[in-house]
Amino acid sequence: RKARAGSAASRELISRVSERNSRFEHAMSLAKMQRLGDNTFSQMEKVNSELLAMTYGALVTTLIKDFQDVKTVNQELEKMGYNIGIRIIDEFLAKTGISQCRNLKETAHSIAKIGFKMFLGINAEVTWGSNTYQFSIEFKGNPLVEFVELPEKLKDLDYSIILCGVIRGALNMVQMVVSCELKRSELKGDPVSEIQVTLKQIMQEKVKGDDD
Repeated sequence: RKARAGSAASRELISRVSERNSRFEHAMSLAKMQRLGDNTFSQMEKVNSELLAMTYGALVTTLIKDFQDVKTVNQELEKMGYNIGIRIIDEFLAKTGISQCRNLKETAHSIAKIGFKMFLGINAEVTWGSNTYQFSIEFKGNPLVEFVELPEKLKDLDYSIILCGVIRGALNMVQMVVSCELKRSELKGDPVSEIQVTLKQIMQEKVKGDDD
């Protein structure tokens, strides 16, 4: 019974995602998103990439010293990212003028083409797997990992997992429950960094006055 219930829930989720994605032709074009990302980035207050890398590195170092456990550090970094995400989504929406993404595809490309450019100054690409509710964001030149080398004892440290938390937190604020996983990292020798995002639930937005 549990298996059938889970399967039904999955089918419902896929149906809702497919319905949203079917309207993608009416959504913002990728070229327009790219221009919006570039324009928004040009208006952002710039932070020196070396300073950003050193500040983040100091944070990670402090967590390692405090917890003495890589798994716990990964969890803490993801939580920090989540808290950042639920705050910066307002800035993202305000500065881009985007009111709401119409579907999962537009959401994915908004993160990659606009969000990554706006907050990290880098370009990112979206790739899709066989699941209509799962996508990956691939990118190079992550400013957080500049000047960083991981020793062997920290090989399981997901150094940039804070970005997963940011995405999860931001999407949660627009009624999308997702899980994010850092699948690949340039810091660990991969040709690109990759964050895999899986949609778990689309929350119904409560209309004010429904319970009145």
